[in-house]
Amino acid sequence: MTEAEALRAGAATLARADVPDPLREARILWRAASDQVDFFAKIAERARRMPLSQVLGYRDFYKQRFIVTGDVLDPRPDTEVLVEVALEQPAERVLDLGTGSGCILLSILDQQEMAEGVGADISAAALDLAARNADRIGVSARATFISSHWFDAVDGQYDLIVSNPPYIAADEMDDLQPEVRLFEPRIALTDESDGLTAYRKITAGAPDHLRPGGRLIVEIGPTQAQAVSEMMENAGLAQIRVISDLDGRDRVVIGHKP
Repeated sequence: MTEAEALRAGAATLARADVPDPLREARILWRAASDQVDFFAKIAERARRMPLSQVLGYRDFYKQRFIVTGDVLDPRPDTEVLVEVALEQPAERVLDLGTGSGCILLSILDQQEMAEGVGADISAAALDLAARNADRIGVSARATFISSHWFDAVDGQYDLIVSNPPYIAADEMDDLQPEVRLFEPRIALTDESDGLTAYRKITAGAPDHLRPGGRLIVEIGPTQAQAVSEMMENAGLAQIRVISDLDGRDRVVIGHKP
């Protein structure tokens, strides 16, 4: 089978599975495959609606390439907004709650060479993957990873706390694309409640773990800006802002400790 024939066959398989832009994805998988057998194996995985990043084993995010598995959320372009806001000011100590692949923390450390950071997660598999990504990017000497449910095992104070917590309400899970609903860790997607549980814990605990002038920056769902802003205000944070993503949707909320 020629390359063109293989691409047509692969794209047809993806199209039958309702994968968007099947020819483009077939070409990506062709370039990533070691041979035709590997190519069609990857096509079969993608046709099951496994996320492309999991089939490839990586995702390009911000300015680096991150190893991705089914143990963590797939880093998304929308989350780059959080990184950009975080980089508006320098920070010596950074805490990332629910670090997952480490994409947020490690992107910040990569761009701020004087910064050190802690990534916290309750998933041992996620912590292992984040450490691998830190080593791959070259910031492992400045990154520490700990097992913690939000602030439970966190000590000290930080200039910057960031988080992309589970914010999908339980009754919204069935509406997600199969790539997300079937292949990404449910615990990283939903709180099995109203989608705001993590924000209540994070905003309540942040003031004790922020230095004066320190910032809390969280990613949110597009309908949660008002609720999360009010939580920050009630926790005593100031200069609260909501930042939109490239599609104009509310995406990030930031507050400062006075």
